[in-house]
Amino acid sequence: MKPVLLPGMKPETGRIPFFRSLIIAVLICMSCATLMKFYGFLSGLLLLLAPVLTAADAGALAAKPLYRDPVYDGAADPTLIWNPLARQWWMFYTDRRANAPGQSGVAWVHGTPIGIAASADGGAHWNFVCLAQFDLPVEYGGTNLTCWAPDVVRAPDGTWQMFLTIVPGIFEDWNHPRFIVQLTSTNLVNWTNPRKLALASDRVIDPSVEQLPDGNWRLYYNDERTGKSIHFAESPDLVSWADRGLAFKSRGEGPKGFRWRGKFWVIIDEWKGLGVFRSNDGLNWEQQPANLVAGAGAGADDQVQGGHPDVVVSGDRAFLFYFTHPGRRGPDARKDGLEQRRSSIQVVELREKSGWLSCERDEPTHIQLWPGQ
Repeated sequence: MKPVLLPGMKPETGRIPFFRSLIIAVLICMSCATLMKFYGFLSGLLLLLAPVLTAADAGALAAKPLYRDPVYDGAADPTLIWNPLARQWWMFYTDRRANAPGQSGVAWVHGTPIGIAASADGGAHWNFVCLAQFDLPVEYGGTNLTCWAPDVVRAPDGTWQMFLTIVPGIFEDWNHPRFIVQLTSTNLVNWTNPRKLALASDRVIDPSVEQLPDGNWRLYYNDERTGKSIHFAESPDLVSWADRGLAFKSRGEGPKGFRWRGKFWVIIDEWKGLGVFRSNDGLNWEQQPANLVAGAGAGADDQVQGGHPDVVVSGDRAFLFYFTHPGRRGPDARKDGLEQRRSSIQVVELREKSGWLSCERDEPTHIQLWPGQ
């Protein structure tokens, strides 16, 4: 076989003269050094770009505050659902009449419609859509109807089911009946076929519905007759409901039930931030030592405690939505003007560590809600 000769080799010896071999060695070293510098440059560039790439992958930067209602400036009690008809995420919320003139006592928290906002960018920015339309009996309040704290789920038959707190009138105090009704919609705007649920008492509010791993459905709610404790009911089909009594005796309202990271969770509004409860079986609960969004944050409209949450689990991530009364701080906290009545919606990503939940409300929140979650 004829030997393969490198440039500079003599055929008769197969050797490279000394000076030529030295030049080749220098060129190889220079090439290696250049290559190493390139890889070093590339590594450094990737290191610098890593936060940007990670943030982009995590979704768009959420607005702060996330949303303010343009009608009454009183968005509260948010609940989110994917709308496949509009290909957007929709948010339903109690629209407290913060800017309505001449409302004494707590009349401004009554006569409230349900607002709808939409997001086309995965939950980072929201725009007002309309007010939800309800076909309800006149004895539910007629033109003085009060609607609070909706929750919406998609039924197996493709319809949407809303669970809604009704107060039959506008009142200046809290001492009046409230009950929960279930309504049906095919377009998420018009709601019909109201059915009043038989629950623990005549003073029940704040429904939250989730489907359990066995296919049954669970409704958490607040029973004001038992010290504002959290109760629950269950249904095999979203039609017939059986009340199951006390879920856990902790004073609070606005329960939100969900499953994440292999646990059952319920988050409630304790008026000192959001209390967190976890369970392995959905029946035996333990409370997290520290509340979420308690005290003051630093962001716009977020310098007070958070209230009445929703949680959306999207992929392996979870996002906490809550509302604030931005004006209830400092020396004017106990006043009762527009600044104290108005409210804003906020969002922050939840973290799970050592079995409990936390969030960093003062850090930028990048959010990506995937369709159909």
